[in-house]
Amino acid sequence: MRTRLFFLAAAVGLLTTTCATRVPRPGNATPGTPNVTWVLMYGDRDNPDQEFACQSAPRTDCVLPASRADAESFSDIHFYYHGAGGRTHYEGTRNIGFFQVSGSFTSRIDVTVEKNQSLTNQSVSGIVTPMPGTYMVTLALTATLTDTGKTMPVQETIQITVK
Repeated sequence: MRTRLFFLAAAVGLLTTTCATRVPRPGNATPGTPNVTWVLMYGDRDNPDQEFACQSAPRTDCVLPASRADAESFSDIHFYYHGAGGRTHYEGTRNIGFFQVSGSFTSRIDVTVEKNQSLTNQSVSGIVTPMPGTYMVTLALTATLTDTGKTMPVQETIQITVK
């Protein structure tokens, strides 16, 4: 019960305007183009940010340890929504497939990067599944540049291996 309560509280995610220590730069995005970068960390209940797993740039294999009955594995994935010069609004869905839930965890995204900000971030923490395998994290977003009304799709798929 305690584990499920932690997951529910942590999975809500935190919306802040501060940066973690490792904010990946937008890879090959053209300046002025909406972009989302990310960092995946893992650890234990006390610190799910204990170990670095992978990030959006430079892209490497993402490998997480599976939870075990005697040692649950926790993970924290940080998403960085980059501004595109003016006020940039991101909305859509995020699906995280490697958390210990029935099926995958899907949540709505509704994030704005103000004109005077370079980015806004969200973090989602949870317990890693005990089932080894390959899982996906997908972002299906629409970014709107509110000054012009221009919209752009922002799609991201992250493959996670749980061992």
